[in-house]
Amino acid sequence: MAEFTLTGLRVVHQVAATGSFTRAGEMLGYTQSAVSRQVAAMEAAAGAPLFDRRGRGAALTPAGRILVRRAAEVLADLAATEVELAGLRDPLAGRLTVGAYPTAAMALVPRAMAQVGSAHPGLAMVLEEASSPALLRRLRTGRLDVVIVGVGRDLPDYDLSELRQTAVLSGDLLVAVADTHRFAGRAGVTVPDLGQEHWIAGTGAAGEPQFGAWPTLADPHIAHTARGWSTRLGLVAAGLGITVVPDLALPVLPPGVGAVTVTDSDWTGRATVALTRARPSAQAQTMVTALREQAARFHDAWPRAVSARGQASPPRP
Repeated sequence: MAEFTLTGLRVVHQVAATGSFTRAGEMLGYTQSAVSRQVAAMEAAAGAPLFDRRGRGAALTPAGRILVRRAAEVLADLAATEVELAGLRDPLAGRLTVGAYPTAAMALVPRAMAQVGSAHPGLAMVLEEASSPALLRRLRTGRLDVVIVGVGRDLPDYDLSELRQTAVLSGDLLVAVADTHRFAGRAGVTVPDLGQEHWIAGTGAAGEPQFGAWPTLADPHIAHTARGWSTRLGLVAAGLGITVVPDLALPVLPPGVGAVTVTDSDWTGRATVALTRARPSAQAQTMVTALREQAARFHDAWPRAVSARGQASPPRP
């Protein structure tokens, strides 16, 4: 008597997902004839045809819809089982809570989490986004294991005593402009170039890195304010003004928005720092290492013009 098999369920599920025996074989690394044999075996086990082959593609029959739904559940349970078993072998299995200010949470932290999660499937990670003062309180009380904050010019002098500090990224600021803006495509601009521009300013939480107009620009014209990055960058894309962005945000700039560097010897920059308690867990140390590695990859991937500002290095902890 024919029986259902995991291989057969995977094949049927892939055929349903792609609508094609040929495409399913390509995705799974099987020949089309092997796919056909597996489908035939599952039809024998089901006692009914699973696909209607009369039209173009592979449309599911009522029996096929039932089997594919159940196959999805079985395959998901199997994947979860594999993760749990991997956790038994993973010395970092457990739970890790990470807190970050909004800009770091846009790209840097999620990519570091993905890196750690790929190597340690038994480690469950949670990301919290909040103001830096709130994150520091949660770190000290044990609610968070790793916290990422910004330090430097125009930011509060946070109390970091008794915390372990690791410099993740010596950041910089740029100006985001629409692709149709007169600055678009330029290697860089100067502070006087910015004087007549309409600015879109951020209204972040107290204690957070604030992004108004360029920090050293006198009497800027603020045309719009918005709390969220998506709104600010949407206004930029529509040509309603320009805004300051940290280089951490470059990997996630939306279509229609680019960034240019600003030549300004008076701007000393900011830095991104990872904080843990004095004796961090192995999980926390692994996350800090991943943050540094992802930050280095960001810089290697950014096609930025070399600046000859001769400015001081951003403050480091």
